[in-house]
Amino acid sequence: MRRKLIVGNWKMHGSRDQVCRLLEAIGSGSEQLSQGVEIGVCPTNLHLGLAFEFLDSDSGLGKIKLGAQNVHVEPKGAYTGEVSAPMLSEYGVSFVLVGHSERRQLFAESDQFVAEKFKAAQASGLTPILCVGETLEQRQAEETEQQVLSQLDAVIATAGIAAIQDAVIAYEPVWAIGTGKTASPAQAQQVHRLLREHLSQLDPTVAKATRIIYGGSVKAANAQELFSQPDIDGGLVGGASLEAEEFISICKSAD
Repeated sequence: MRRKLIVGNWKMHGSRDQVCRLLEAIGSGSEQLSQGVEIGVCPTNLHLGLAFEFLDSDSGLGKIKLGAQNVHVEPKGAYTGEVSAPMLSEYGVSFVLVGHSERRQLFAESDQFVAEKFKAAQASGLTPILCVGETLEQRQAEETEQQVLSQLDAVIATAGIAAIQDAVIAYEPVWAIGTGKTASPAQAQQVHRLLREHLSQLDPTVAKATRIIYGGSVKAANAQELFSQPDIDGGLVGGASLEAEEFISICKSAD
């Protein structure tokens, strides 16, 4: 049985005080959750060290895994402003987002570049959370299937199908990120099933084991219905993860 995973993507938000308060509140709320739910948070790179020290100093926060929002393909070098996978590993990072729509759109990251990031993350023992999704225009043109599968296949071609089992896939319809719109449970399940069936054609064992989570305006109000779908294994939560009570409510919906 696939363990549910809820990851908070804090994006470019947070101060030292806010990071500590959020982690403390989430840690307190997570004590009520069973082992069937895994929790992760992705602060900014600037706050990773603070979060690592805060989590490490309090054994009661051991349930919370630390994630990063970005990683570079190279382990070191003259790449001003970038952070490598070995550096993230040194700070206790478990997960790293690759291919988030904001990276693809705002920073022009190609499918191939995302695939190289995926491979670099795994090489340093990190679990990549591969984000795939379509824009509103692509959905209206009935190109959802083509879009999400091409993004997934680029990674499979580079890293191999077996590598997918040691990763997480996040379906995030671009039209539902930060807009307040959410794919209906049926719409989300349809794409999750599409992704799992595609994996199954290549390797049924990988398809069965791989966690596919949903991202796109996930809230406490819609989380339970989303997570009850057979192929939705949790959520990648944006704005709602900045409110500890709301985030814990989402986590409880997966329990």
